[in-house]
Amino acid sequence: MNYKRILTIQDISCVGQCSLTVALPILSACGHETVILPSAVLSTHTGGFTDFTFRDLTDDIPQIQKHWQKEGITFDAIYTGYLGSLKQIDYVANIFETMGKEGAPVIVDPAMADNGKLYCIFDETYAKAMAGLCTKADIVLPNITEASFMTGLEYKEEYDETYIKNLCQAMEDMGMNKIVMTGVGYEANKTGVVVYDRGNYEYYCHEKIGKGCHGTGDIFASSFVGSYLSGKTLLEASRIAGDYVLECIKLTRQDDSHWYGAKFEPVLGELIRRL
Repeated sequence: MNYKRILTIQDISCVGQCSLTVALPILSACGHETVILPSAVLSTHTGGFTDFTFRDLTDDIPQIQKHWQKEGITFDAIYTGYLGSLKQIDYVANIFETMGKEGAPVIVDPAMADNGKLYCIFDETYAKAMAGLCTKADIVLPNITEASFMTGLEYKEEYDETYIKNLCQAMEDMGMNKIVMTGVGYEANKTGVVVYDRGNYEYYCHEKIGKGCHGTGDIFASSFVGSYLSGKTLLEASRIAGDYVLECIKLTRQDDSHWYGAKFEPVLGELIRRL
């Protein structure tokens, strides 16, 4: 396996098992050198905690980039998660254009919405800007809600395969390349991942657990990226990531006190074994 240097850009929630505190250990466990570019630092994530601290690092991003360029540092892949503002999206778009080695894949998780709603700090202007960023990526990792906001198509809680294919086609028409859509289930007790690549449609599903956990989207994205960059196909990486998330949720549900995240660390060995 080639030893790759991956840049991941997202926030640090010091407590809460999401964003960079998930991406760094998972990508490292997959065997890759992992470079982080924090977009913000929070004392905890925002889901269920109160009075958390927040420090915006937007203005640090171009200074860090400038130093890296001075040192001749480049990356074999770039992977982005939660970005907190339009300004950050602009900075990240420039990083895509200047910091990757030739042929380096760019993977964007447009982390901005779920369950039919944008996160509270975002609006449709942000969704449009994120769609623009996704057109610069080689692979995008939206859920159904994010896909609907980026394309302008109606969000549906009940849907069929035709609806999902229409979402994927609409994203492709906008200029997005390979699409890996999460949280797709055609049966009440199933959920899974759609891989859409230039009209080619593949689907992988597994059992659906009624109660999820904070941060599972970040766990999926990070384990997908780690698997894909280890040489797996889009579908293989999706299967590995999906099954890993399922194991994390099952383990976490055994502990009612662990409400703020998913216990991904004890099953990292299972992820490594699957790779």
